[in-house]
Amino acid sequence: MDTGEDVIIRYENVCKRFGEKVVLNDLNLEVKRGETLAIMGPSGIGKSVTIRHAVGLMQPDTGRVIVDGHDLSTIEPEDLVGLRRRMGYLFQDGALINWLTVGENVALPLRENTDLSDEEIREKVVEKLGLVQLQGTWDLMPPELSGGMRKRVGLARALVTDPEIVFYDEPNTGLDPEISMSINHLIRDLAERLEITSIVVTHLVSCILVVADRVVLVDQGRIFAEGPPDKFIQLENERLQRFLAKPYD
Repeated sequence: MDTGEDVIIRYENVCKRFGEKVVLNDLNLEVKRGETLAIMGPSGIGKSVTIRHAVGLMQPDTGRVIVDGHDLSTIEPEDLVGLRRRMGYLFQDGALINWLTVGENVALPLRENTDLSDEEIREKVVEKLGLVQLQGTWDLMPPELSGGMRKRVGLARALVTDPEIVFYDEPNTGLDPEISMSINHLIRDLAERLEITSIVVTHLVSCILVVADRVVLVDQGRIFAEGPPDKFIQLENERLQRFLAKPYD
């Protein structure tokens, strides 16, 4: 994919600590419009914290996060709401509401953030369920779904507002290898068809091989390596696996 040079998300010297623990330590990172960036690293090093800063759910202790020209530390609340409407977020567990049907779960962002009619909402939800290969599932309840289906419903909900940026927080968590690979190919397909910017937090090499245009490895709160996925597979596969599996204190 030709991503050009247009930067849509920029982290500038971002630091974040929780008590005595330093999670982000002078982090500098740029994400280009239209690319799929994978963030990898051991458990507990701040991968999810990194993307939460880009959504405005967290603020850095020092440094800046700039999204499409907006400094999230100084942005007005109404502008932040508008910016978030241009984003989608897939949570690790799908984060579905168990007492709502599949269709109503996907429709939730539209009901909360738009003035669309019920008919217009239904049309958009059906379209997005079709995109993730879940046609005809509107009336199913979340407890009736497999893990892979829950992920797909969560993805349909992340896409229903037609976002420009989508964040994926460990999209393969809890899935068997076959379903996990199907989710990877779906992420890749959607990125190409919809021309969206994607940031994928993952610890799986199998995921980055399919979805990523570029990979960054994060440790001790900083980026210490980056490049195309094949760089890590060809040169550092065994070392990468050991790195991702190491405990983090």
